[in-house]
Amino acid sequence: MPILLLRHGPAGNADPRRYPDDRERALTSLGKKRTRRAMRGLASFEPVVDRVWTSPLVRARETAALLARAYDPPPPITVIEALGPGGDALAALAAEAHAGVKETLVLVGHEPDLGLLAGRLVAGPGIALPLKKAGACRIDLVGKARRGAGTLEWFFTPRLLRRVGKGQAQEANEEE
Repeated sequence: MPILLLRHGPAGNADPRRYPDDRERALTSLGKKRTRRAMRGLASFEPVVDRVWTSPLVRARETAALLARAYDPPPPITVIEALGPGGDALAALAAEAHAGVKETLVLVGHEPDLGLLAGRLVAGPGIALPLKKAGACRIDLVGKARRGAGTLEWFFTPRLLRRVGKGQAQEANEEE
């Protein structure tokens, strides 16, 4: 089962006066623009996404929405509490993933949780593969989601995804 781990895009600074509840902190205008471009790039590398799970935090939900818009048809988005900071995404994934399933699932979340999840899936405990904001990686799982059950297929920085996404946008404009 292909699993894509996607860190939310650039959000505003943590500011208790502006965001008394950090869960409400949103993507910035520039963050939306960069994330939108990165999602176009991601869609060129992964042309099919079947489902999206997202953290309940606003910045992750906004990122998931931008991801879904990069696909036609857009994949369904489900809010998963376990993808929130400190959640147990591995347990949620293990309960969901079944051997032989070919659906591509994207998990949109936060650091350090996504990096730790990536490390656990490909190498086991104590390893982290941290993702930058709007960065992504693909891990192919064999069987149930468990420590060491995955193979890292690719790991892309947001800068690379944006470059590819910019090229996709230019090609689309040239075709019109």
